[in-house]
Amino acid sequence: MSAGGDDAGAHDDARAPTVHALREDDIDAAVAFDGSYIAFQRLRLELRDGALHCDLESFDTQRLDEPYRKNYGDDADADGLRDYLQRARGNTAPDAAAFVVRVDGRVAGRLMMSRTWNGYACIDDIAIDRNVRRRGAGSALMRQALAWAREHGYPGIMLETQDTNVAACRMYLRHGFVLGGCDRFHYANEPDLAQETALFWYHRF
Repeated sequence: MSAGGDDAGAHDDARAPTVHALREDDIDAAVAFDGSYIAFQRLRLELRDGALHCDLESFDTQRLDEPYRKNYGDDADADGLRDYLQRARGNTAPDAAAFVVRVDGRVAGRLMMSRTWNGYACIDDIAIDRNVRRRGAGSALMRQALAWAREHGYPGIMLETQDTNVAACRMYLRHGFVLGGCDRFHYANEPDLAQETALFWYHRF
């Protein structure tokens, strides 16, 4: 799953990011931008009172010996976005949604959500163009995700990311997510990902 960067929040001016539901004519732009990031550190996880703990005040990281550029292998393609668009249109009680964020008038990020097996809304994909990070686009999409889940009566939101996506982890914490668990063997059979630990984040309403 892709993840937004460590942006600074939306600006209160005409250049502030704007979010709207995905449209057919957004699809090409929504898969064309570069959503990669440089992984150069990992989040240190702390066990406190028998549970994983992570907050912005005690946020601790460790530098990687060999930084690398991360491109998510499951990034959305045009057909994938069209599937979300069809599902969002076809349900009176929506179990899927897709949004894009615009910066300076152009599509600079995307968000895809669906109902997961445990009843939560799941952020399946959130990605921001690396050329516009720290301008509030990720936070704008996250606010949209929270609003959509509340509007449709979900008990909360869950998502998966990795301990090397440190900027995204900070953003999730800022928006009220807590670390529900981790799995250091989740990617063990994927050579390019085997060194990463899966993190599962939750925002419960």
